Amino acid sequence: MTTQMISYQRHRYPAETISYAVWLYHRFCLSFREVEELLAERGIIVTYESIRCWCLKFGPAYARRLKKRQGKLGDAWHLDEAAITIHGEHQYLWRAVDQAGDTIDMLVQRRRNKQAAVRFFRRLLKGQGGEPRWLYTDKLKSYDAAHREVMPDVKHINHVYANNRVEVSHQPTRQQESHMRGFVSSKHAQRFLTLHGLTQNLFRLGRHLMQAVHYRLWRTQSFQVWKASVCA
Repeated sequence: MTTQMISYQRHRYPAETISYAVWLYHRFCLSFREVEELLAERGIIVTYESIRCWCLKFGPAYARRLKKRQGKLGDAWHLDEAAITIHGEHQYLWRAVDQAGDTIDMLVQRRRNKQAAVRFFRRLLKGQGGEPRWLYTDKLKSYDAAHREVMPDVKHINHVYANNRVEVSHQPTRQQESHMRGFVSSKHAQRFLTLHGLTQNLFRLGRHLMQAVHYRLWRTQSFQVWKASVCA
C-alpha cells in the first residue's frame, strides 16, 4: 500500500471507536444522533457533532484507501443519471456499476449534457485504468456523443431495459437522501456518496446466493479489509 497512513493523533477516542462510528453511518441508513445512541448503548459517550466531524475528516481518507484496495471492477459498465435536489436546485448524480452491481464511481454535476457525460467517462477511465468491453446506458443523447468522442471502440448498448441494473442501484442513495432530508451541498453529496458506495460494495455479499458458512467467511474478510483500510 502506497496510500498515506491515517493519523488519529490528538483525538480523545481511539481509532477503533472513530472508524466504527463512521462505518455505522455509511453502512446503514442512520442519522448522527442514531449513531450516538448506538455508541451510548455500548458505553461510549460521544456527541453527534463529534461523529459528524469524524465523518468529514476521515471519510475521504477511508474512501481513498478502500478504492485502492478494491482495484479494477467488471468489464461491463452500466451508466445512469438520477436527479437530486440540493438547496432547491436540481442536479444530477451520475453513477456507473458493473455487471455484478458494484458501484464503479459516481459524480454529482449540474448538467446532463455532452460535456457532463464526457467528464464522467474520463473519470471512469482514469479510475479503472482502461476501457470496458460493453457500455450500457439509456437513450440519453449525451451518452452517444460522449461515447463517440471518448471510447468509440467500446460496444454501446442502449436497448430498453438494458440499463435496469444501475437504475435499481439508486435505491439506497434515495433512502439515505430522504433520511438526511437532502444534501447540504454538491461537495457534501460527493464526499458522502463516494464512501457510501465503497462501503456498500465491500459489505454487499449476496446472502441469498451462498451458504451461511461461506457468507460468514466473506463477511469476516470484509471486516478485515475495512479495519486494514482505516488503520484500526
